[in-house]
Amino acid sequence: MPTFQRPPRIPSSPRAVRVTSYRNPDKNIVVPRLAQRMVPISRMPTPAPHRPTENHAVALTLPLPPSVNHQYATVNGRRLMSSAGRAYKAQVGQLVWLKLAQSTHRASLLAQLQSEWLALSIRFYFTSALRRDVDGGLKIAQDALCEGLEINDNRIVETHLYKHIDRDNPRIEVQLTPTSSL
Repeated sequence: MPTFQRPPRIPSSPRAVRVTSYRNPDKNIVVPRLAQRMVPISRMPTPAPHRPTENHAVALTLPLPPSVNHQYATVNGRRLMSSAGRAYKAQVGQLVWLKLAQSTHRASLLAQLQSEWLALSIRFYFTSALRRDVDGGLKIAQDALCEGLEINDNRIVETHLYKHIDRDNPRIEVQLTPTSSL
């Protein structure tokens, strides 16, 4: 019985690739190493409640992100961000920088957000309780917010999601605060 061999792949024409780096070339970020052995949950310390200072938090009201079905498109067998997803990210980026431009302490705020672990809280206000999942807009909202602040979203170690109904004013209310968790 002959074996099936896939035909050789013909190289395609060069394609543009967008590269985004979240690293600050002037600063080496040291990521703490995880403990070598696991500690039983019953003996793990309980973190102290976090009381963020109002100066070092970002709070924004943003439009609802596109649904998961509208965030991505399949092109030539590849899943890519759709035009609606890219437009949403661009809009959030503009709103983030507008908010920062209005802040009198933006330099210290950005420095703290880029150097500490972060907690993200998102309140979704939908027009109907059954139309959308509460977690469907998490990833795109988190990515858009972090890209707008020029921070890597792997700094977020705590996430809170809430679902509310507001038929007249659908939106999301986002708060990003430094936390001592991890």
